[in-house]
Amino acid sequence: MSVFNQSRGRIIQIIFSAVFLIITFQLINLQVFSSKYKLAAENNAIFRKIVYPDRGIIFDRKKRALLENVISYDLVVTPSETKGNDTAAICELLGIDTAEYKKRIKDAIFKNTRVKPSIFEPLLGPELYAKLNENMYKFPGFVLSERSVRTYPFNTAGQLLGYIAEVDTAYLRKYKNDGYEMGDYAGMNGLEKTYEKVLMGQRGIKRFIRDNKSRIQGPYENGLFDTVAIAGKNLYTSIDVEVQQLAEKLLQNKIGSAVAINPRTGGIIAMVSSPSYNPNVLTGNQRRKNWGRMVLDTAKPMYNRAIKGQYPPGSTFKPLGALVALDEGLITPSYGVACYGGYGGCNGVYVRCEHKNPGHAANLRLALANSCNSYFSDVFRKAIDNKKYGNTIDGYLKWKEYMNAFGLGRTLEVDLPSEDKANIPDTSKYNKFFGGARRWNSCSVLTLGIGQDKMTATPIQMANLMCIIANKGFYYVPHFVDSIENETEADTAMLGKYRRQHIVTHISDSSYKAVHDGMNDVTLYGTAAAIKIPGHQYCAKTGTAQNPHGKNHSLFVAFAPKNNPRIAIAVVVENGGYGSVAAAPIAGFMMEKYLNDTISTAGLAEVERVSKVNLIPAAIKQWYFKKDSARLAKIALEEAAAKAEVAEENNKPITEATLENNSTPIGDKNTEPKLKAKPSLLLNDDKKKKRASGKP
Repeated sequence: MSVFNQSRGRIIQIIFSAVFLIITFQLINLQVFSSKYKLAAENNAIFRKIVYPDRGIIFDRKKRALLENVISYDLVVTPSETKGNDTAAICELLGIDTAEYKKRIKDAIFKNTRVKPSIFEPLLGPELYAKLNENMYKFPGFVLSERSVRTYPFNTAGQLLGYIAEVDTAYLRKYKNDGYEMGDYAGMNGLEKTYEKVLMGQRGIKRFIRDNKSRIQGPYENGLFDTVAIAGKNLYTSIDVEVQQLAEKLLQNKIGSAVAINPRTGGIIAMVSSPSYNPNVLTGNQRRKNWGRMVLDTAKPMYNRAIKGQYPPGSTFKPLGALVALDEGLITPSYGVACYGGYGGCNGVYVRCEHKNPGHAANLRLALANSCNSYFSDVFRKAIDNKKYGNTIDGYLKWKEYMNAFGLGRTLEVDLPSEDKANIPDTSKYNKFFGGARRWNSCSVLTLGIGQDKMTATPIQMANLMCIIANKGFYYVPHFVDSIENETEADTAMLGKYRRQHIVTHISDSSYKAVHDGMNDVTLYGTAAAIKIPGHQYCAKTGTAQNPHGKNHSLFVAFAPKNNPRIAIAVVVENGGYGSVAAAPIAGFMMEKYLNDTISTAGLAEVERVSKVNLIPAAIKQWYFKKDSARLAKIALEEAAAKAEVAEENNKPITEATLENNSTPIGDKNTEPKLKAKPSLLLNDDKKKKRASGKP
């Protein structure tokens, strides 16, 4: 044989050998390593049904369930098994067209492959479930899967509890090692998100054998390979649901926030951000149609102002300013200033006071009781110009160190996601703003001494500040969850930071006593003298923060009782004016309810009055008016169309005059009871209805 033929023969042998190796390798890969066809074959023979566990329940401090589980059903599809089903019938039942049907099938294949089950229609209503259940034999590849969903018996605390929703591909990528699958639900906000691993439980799986026509014949291997669903663990919180409901009622028709904390433990008693919403509108099949509306709402009902709202603390900051000056030895409790209506110690800067009567700032107690701006401007300058630190920059940095120690300008790490730290400005910000370190001094930032300038705080920071002052120098990180059912070592570690006492500074008890006495005088004859708690003396400070966008914000902070405090509170009402007018009554009733477990008869009438005071800015009211007008117009058009359809069925001619006579004019005072409008997401829906219908 020639050399040429030998060479060609080797090449052919090599080619055949390579092809043989490739085929062999692919067969080994398909049979040993790849699960693709194994999964397909297994799905042909075995039906794998997921059993979703009940999520853990969240209880308030008196063991009342803030949320519960109810049974619902998902319509689940396995795309590879849908051949031959009655597409028209299922579309009619679901109220969709064939284009939407095909889109959902494609989405299911894209997200979860052709052979894995995916949710086709989530959280069916009772009526739709009944209709589908009767007709499931027509729809091969579709099954009804049971799951529990949340319901909220008290209709409160939506922003705290959060909500659950089906996980998407982005969520699966982010938590790929946590065992989630398409179709699972997870906490997306609030306590549901923070304590997801505790609440979620563990899904179970039941396997059933199928025949060659995919009909279920019975349990696979008598259930030997089934796993049992394990329910999530319950959470026991410090929330008092009655105080929470009262606070939400009082903040109706207002934009603002209220936070109440037990200073002994750091447990949050109530946290309200207004406008709020009924959490039931984001559960079950209600969520999809309400979500967009809430996101677009200009009053931001889903925005938790308690941990994210940043406000100048105003005069509520003055007790802390006094403590800094006392601790640094810059003043004594007997130190006073001669104030005649304002502070004029800085050329070109004048800070006005509300009081001009002689002697209203003759000592610290009087200055706190009367909220003297001149006094605390002077005290602030002493702290910044403290000769012990040599210069303005170092004096300011020491002052800022106090602020951060008391929880301002940093996150407190409350057990809710997305807490903001607000702002205690750094020297670098002022250096940049004024054009250099030597171009600003204590006069340049004078209004920091009365809680203004670039200083901001969140309501929870203000409430925590009251805890520190009430406890005379220590606090526990504010939190909701006190304990977890059947607590494990991991659970204890998670809650550990909320059970540790944090020492802030070593300011003397005598300094705290001086501030306590001044804050008590605020409630006896000072700016909050009108706010009483039956049976209890308490300590408080009013605040009025300048607002460049409208009417001033109303603020109020307090703790009660004065001796052995059990509740610390902060209330902010945007555009509310003086602190004693809008914020103080809300705080007073919340403290009364918590301490006395009731509201006096006279107090109940005042609660109703306060709840009806509408302080929502005009721009937001106008947005509601437009939305409701558009909604009513749409309903009117739908009614007209429905009447036209009825007339056509009855072979009656339809003319413009007929429609005009039968349609309902928008704004007619007699139309509102006839309209089956959707329930409002906000708590002030009655007001909105009146505005939309032209009622006074």
